[in-house]
This record gives sequence, structure tokens and C-alpha cells, in this order.
Amino acid sequence: MAMQTTPAQAPRRFIKLAQVKDFTSLSTSELYRRIAAGTFPRQVMLGPKSSVWIEAEVLAWCEARISESRSEVA
Repeated sequence: MAMQTTPAQAPRRFIKLAQVKDFTSLSTSELYRRIAAGTFPRQVMLGPKSSVWIEAEVLAWCEARISESRSEVA
């Protein structure tokens, strides 16, 4: 029997800024504006000059934008 994982059990994967930009199509400055506004997932600091994002959080943000877009009444 295959083992099923819930989102809480799924392995976490760190991604760098370039991949976040690829997923979202947002510029660096727009990403940081949204982080400051609290509308985009915050990065995780691995060291003084190393920041990453949690892939699942970024993908969830993308899915939420799609859902919002699809549910808007024209």
C-alpha cells in the first residue's frame, strides 16, 4: 500500500529568489514590496546573506491568486 502524505507531512523544499520569480513572474522589488505589506510569504534566513522561501508556501500563494482570479465576477 502506498503511503499518503498530508501537506503538513510533505517534505519542505527551500527555493531561491530566482525560482520564486519564475513561479510568480513578479520582479524582485515587487516581491519585497508584497512581503513588507504582508501579502506574500516571508523568506527564511539560512544565514546572514542567504535567504530562501518554502516552495509549498509560494505555490499556495500562486494557487490562491488563481482561485481569486477565477472567482471574480466580470
